[in-house]
Amino acid sequence: MREIEVFIDTEEIAEFFFHELMKRGFVPNESEVDELADITFDYLLKKCIIDEELDDE
Repeated sequence: MREIEVFIDTEEIAEFFFHELMKRGFVPNESEVDELADITFDYLLKKCIIDEELDDE
């Protein structure tokens, strides 16, 4: 298996959840979709799908 580099943007995840929930008739607020994005990121970390790299900036 080869390794690929993937960048996960929680803001992009939050926007995706917002639009998908709206399509399904839900009206989430910003803090709710931000929380879902963070949970999704944590899930990907826990399942070892991604590794977290912290910026040194």
